[in-house]
Amino acid sequence: MDDAAISAAVTRFLRSASYNAQRELEKAVRQALARGAVREGESLTAGVTLSNEQLGLNVTIYNKLEL
Repeated sequence: MDDAAISAAVTRFLRSASYNAQRELEKAVRQALARGAVREGESLTAGVTLSNEQLGLNVTIYNKLEL
């Protein structure tokens, strides 16, 4: 498998994961706002974990979410 094929496969996966993660995060933020657990203007830290046993991959990426 060449680098272009690997890149294409990873890109397809990340597009799908990104779409699903965004939908779930938006839903969670809306629910938290509705119940008063967070407020507009607040800064939250969110993390995404990528893991695969066969690849020996287990990494969590954190970033700020500014509401």
